[in-house]
Amino acid sequence: MRTIQASVDRPNSLTSGHRACQGCGEALGARYAIDAAMKATNGQIMIVNATGCLEVFSTPYPESAWRLPWVHSLFGNAASVGSGLAAAAKVRAQTNGDNVVPRIIAQGGDGGTTDIGFGPLSGMFERNDDVLYICYDNEAYMNTGVQRSSATPPAARTATTQLVGDKPGADWGKGKDVPLIAMAHGIPYVATASVGDLRDLEYKVQKAMSFHGARYIQILVPCPLGWGLSSNSTVTAARMAMETGFYPIYEAEYGKITSVRKIRQVQPVINYLKMQRRYAHLTGKKADPNVLARLQALCDANIKNFGLVDGTDVTDQPVAMQAYERSQAV
Repeated sequence: MRTIQASVDRPNSLTSGHRACQGCGEALGARYAIDAAMKATNGQIMIVNATGCLEVFSTPYPESAWRLPWVHSLFGNAASVGSGLAAAAKVRAQTNGDNVVPRIIAQGGDGGTTDIGFGPLSGMFERNDDVLYICYDNEAYMNTGVQRSSATPPAARTATTQLVGDKPGADWGKGKDVPLIAMAHGIPYVATASVGDLRDLEYKVQKAMSFHGARYIQILVPCPLGWGLSSNSTVTAARMAMETGFYPIYEAEYGKITSVRKIRQVQPVINYLKMQRRYAHLTGKKADPNVLARLQALCDANIKNFGLVDGTDVTDQPVAMQAYERSQAV
C-alpha cells in the first residue's frame, strides 16, 4: 500500500540539484507524476517540456535534473512536438521490429497549456494522438513575473490584475476550464489532480498510462511566491482548495465523468483565501462581502455540479450542462 514516493526503489525521475523555489508545488507535481508514469511503463518514457518554470529550474544549460529522455519545446508547441515524437516512436519500433514502443508525455504550465499552447493541444485531442499531456496548474505565468493566465481564478491579484478600480483582481467571467474542454473532445481519459492528494495523483497517472490515444491531466501545484504562501504551506493550500470545492477533483473517460474525489469536511472558502497574499484584499477589514459571496457561490456550484459531497452523483451528466450550470451560479 506504499505510495511510489514512499518506496526506496522509486524512479526519482526528477532528481535533486534543480533550482526550484523552496516549497515549489510544480517540482512536487512533476516528480510525483513522472515517477508514477515511469513505474507504469517500466521506464519506457520520453518527455516533451514546454518553456516555463519547470523547464527553467530543471534544465539550466548545460545541466539537467531529469533522468530520462527529455526534449525542450517552444512555449506553445509541446503538444505538437509530443505528437511528432509519438509518431516517430511508432515508426521506429515497426522498422526495427521492437516489441516496446516508448510512451510520450508532454507537459507544461497553465500559461503554456491553456493560453499559448491551446491550439496545438486541441489539435492533439482532435487527432487522438497517443500522448499524455500534463498541465501543472499554478494559476498564473509564474516564470515571467506572476502575470494572469486563463487559469487564474477570479479576484486574484497578479502583476497584470492589480488591486485597482471597482473590481480589483482578476476579472470574472474570463478564462478557460481546459479539463471540461478536453472532455468535450471525447478523448479516452481526462482527470484533475492535486499535490495535496498523492495517492489520487499517482493512481490517475498510472491509469492514464493504461490508455492509448490522447489523455489530459491537470494538476494543481500551488506556487508559494506567486500565491503569497509560506513555503511550508504548499500541500496544505492544495488540500484546502479541494476541501472548499474551489478546485474540483474528478476523472472522465470518453467525455463522461466516471468518478470524483469526495470532500471529507467542507470548508468555507475564506479559510482558503486567508492563506494567500494574492487574496489579502478579500480577508482584511476592507474586504468586499459581495466578492466573498461570489467566490463561495463558485465553490458551492462546483460541489453541486461535480457531486463532491456524499449523496450526490453526476457521473453521467453531460459536460455542456455542467459548464452552463457553473456559469449561472456565479
